[in-house]
Amino acid sequence: MARPTKYTPELLDKANTYLSTYSRLIPSHQDLCLKLDISESTLYDWAQKHDEFSEILAKVKLTQFTVAMDGGLGGELNANLVKLLMGKHGLSEKSIVDQISSDGSMAPKSKIELVAKEFDV
Repeated sequence: MARPTKYTPELLDKANTYLSTYSRLIPSHQDLCLKLDISESTLYDWAQKHDEFSEILAKVKLTQFTVAMDGGLGGELNANLVKLLMGKHGLSEKSIVDQISSDGSMAPKSKIELVAKEFDV
């Protein structure tokens, strides 16, 4: 016989309040697991089975992004750690070298600037 699930209305309320009460610098799914006393696999399993729980995880991720971005821009958080975290949100740093292919076909376009010419009257 399977053991009873921990997924209850009370646990859902606790997960909902996590965003306003997280105690770390940046909220995370892992920290939420610790607060709810569940494993990461359970967390993601519930997110697939319960839309309301999936929404909570989405809000945790968005809050994580905004807190990290604001902390990085404001200088309150370590820039290297913020850069690493932003990679988890699909952002990355690219240099001009990354954009040029070996055969030069993907080289950046030349910049053409139009300047008004002065005419003698």
